[in-house]
Amino acid sequence: MKIITIQANLGIPKYRQIIASIEKAIEEDRLQRGVKLPSVNKISMEFSLSRDTVLLAYEELKKRGIVFAIPGKGYYVKSTEVRIEQKVFLLFEELNSFKEDLYNSFLAHIGRNARVDIFFHHFNVGVFRKLIEDANGNYTKYVIMPTNLSEAARYIKTLPVNEVYILDQTNPDLKSFPAVYQNFVTDIYDALARGKSKLLHYNKLILIFPGFREPLGMKEGFVKFCKDFDFAYEVIPEFDRRTIETGEVYIIPNDRDLVSVIEKANEQAIALGSDFGIISYNETPLKKIVGNGITTISTDFIGMGKIMAEMVLENRNEQVENKSALILRNSL
Repeated sequence: MKIITIQANLGIPKYRQIIASIEKAIEEDRLQRGVKLPSVNKISMEFSLSRDTVLLAYEELKKRGIVFAIPGKGYYVKSTEVRIEQKVFLLFEELNSFKEDLYNSFLAHIGRNARVDIFFHHFNVGVFRKLIEDANGNYTKYVIMPTNLSEAARYIKTLPVNEVYILDQTNPDLKSFPAVYQNFVTDIYDALARGKSKLLHYNKLILIFPGFREPLGMKEGFVKFCKDFDFAYEVIPEFDRRTIETGEVYIIPNDRDLVSVIEKANEQAIALGSDFGIISYNETPLKKIVGNGITTISTDFIGMGKIMAEMVLENRNEQVENKSALILRNSL
């Protein structure tokens, strides 16, 4: 039973013909899961090909999850799902309601001919490194949220350079990679500028910024806005049930701090929106109704997922800034 067929002067690269032959054999049930494929040496000798050509074909099938290799023994059929054209490694920092919107949008637009494996590094550089190392060479595309991990670029650069995409946060060390990202410096600055007429009713802006998970550009844009427009301001690492003073506006990236601030306001019996204000980061359905409506600064996560899926499918190499908006509600 002949597995590999190669024709000269067909106009199709030889490694692509090897891939097509194996896919056809699997579709016709001539190759089943676990079956060993012809060796690299055998194919290269039979068709007068270089070993590199055969290896290129096998490695492409490996990335798509169709074959797997046992060092020293050869290549074997791993999956019979040959219609899968892309096998995507998707690395998030964590899953929350708005990142779930992003993920679902990515899945909806990547199509049925792609398989997506999602992982989470939980802002842990050791976990990040291990996941990258384990994934290297096993996927056709790598979509990664590096957040502000200090060594992220170092490990990302070990992956195949033309197969990596950066999502949500980027930095100068990753500027060579295509990305769909938020510009946190500009986003918070522009949002506060759009809400300036509301902010003038208050006398101090306070950013709750632990600095562990939050994008550093958020703090930079906040401080720049306050200085440019002469607002009194403060950056604090945690709320820690401090007393809320009349005339303060809290800018809150983390929803746990949002709950703490609202609880403290209720305890003090002060009115949100008049006695003090809140601007939260990232839109969720609950923020439309909590406290009679929470003002948010948020990017379009559904749009972000759609754009990233299109970039992966079309092999586009570009940097796309996903815009944010200020959604004004009664908390300001």
